[in-house]
Amino acid sequence: MLSLARFAVLIILLAIAVPVLPQTCALCYTQAASSGARFIGALRNGILILIVPPMFMSIGITWLAYRKRNHFREEIDSGESESFDE
Repeated sequence: MLSLARFAVLIILLAIAVPVLPQTCALCYTQAASSGARFIGALRNGILILIVPPMFMSIGITWLAYRKRNHFREEIDSGESESFDE
């Protein structure tokens, strides 16, 4: 039942966010529309430069967190965890 509720909330959030996607900056749109192919190419390169590094950083942090999670789980499963009881 809990997973069904989470799924319903996810669907509702996605449905609400759909109308927001096509909104763009009017100034950016008019500048891109009135410019030449060279400016459009530079704009596309700029977008890639702004998107790619944060994406790789997010992937790296997620990978490290997943790796550490498995590392701690292996210690607990093998009984190597430290005991602080004296």
